[in-house]
Amino acid sequence: MDALRVCLYVFAGATLGTWLLSVLTREYSWVDRIWSLIPIAYVAIFAGAADWADARLDVMCALVTGWGIRLTFNFARKGGYARGGEDYRWAVLRERIAPWQFQVFNFFFISLYQNAILLLITLPALTALQNRGGFGVWDVVLAVVFAAFLAGETVADQQQWEFHREKHAGRAPTRFLQTGLFRYSRHPNFFFEQAQWWVIAAFGVVAGGPQWTVAGAVLLTLLFVGSTRFTESISKSRYPEYADYQRRTSAVIPWRPRRAPVRG
Repeated sequence: MDALRVCLYVFAGATLGTWLLSVLTREYSWVDRIWSLIPIAYVAIFAGAADWADARLDVMCALVTGWGIRLTFNFARKGGYARGGEDYRWAVLRERIAPWQFQVFNFFFISLYQNAILLLITLPALTALQNRGGFGVWDVVLAVVFAAFLAGETVADQQQWEFHREKHAGRAPTRFLQTGLFRYSRHPNFFFEQAQWWVIAAFGVVAGGPQWTVAGAVLLTLLFVGSTRFTESISKSRYPEYADYQRRTSAVIPWRPRRAPVRG
């Protein structure tokens, strides 16, 4: 059985499984619980189809595994795998739309669309499988860039984790994080997350052959655009001062802060 067909079977099982679990448990973050795991399985299937003998595929699998380990750890320490670990945004959305509308959203967006993205972002490994050999300088450059983005996301998540611990203890100087990497981007972790998958897409470009597999990175970015807007709408409703933060700080791409407007 070819590797892509195996991945499609895994995708179908994951989509059906996460949807059924959400209906049975009335928790809607089951895709989040496999988000850091199933891409590793997909890339490993492609690397295994080459008998673990292709350097590019092996490096891609190692990098994605590192990404998954970091994300799994961060998700676990925030209680994502525990009962009641649902994404807070789904509760907000349920208050804004009718129950039947949310159930349609649950199947088509939360389960089907997000699982599709998790498969699509790994398909540059299919391009690498179909165009094996020729591991070179550009592959090394991409691996180093990926590692740098992985380190950046690790730092951003740690800063966020430490801030929320201080906030829960009543020692945080502000109501939301505005220092460290968050001084240069309102969502640096979002930036580094997307950037890593664009690097994986670039591996497919370096491998050559049809470049349609870059579609996964494109769709992931579009997903983050919608997610960022929804998240920020909640933040603005909770913290009026968030509007000032938006005016002086880049949304996603880290950049020098803009000077605050003069008042009075």
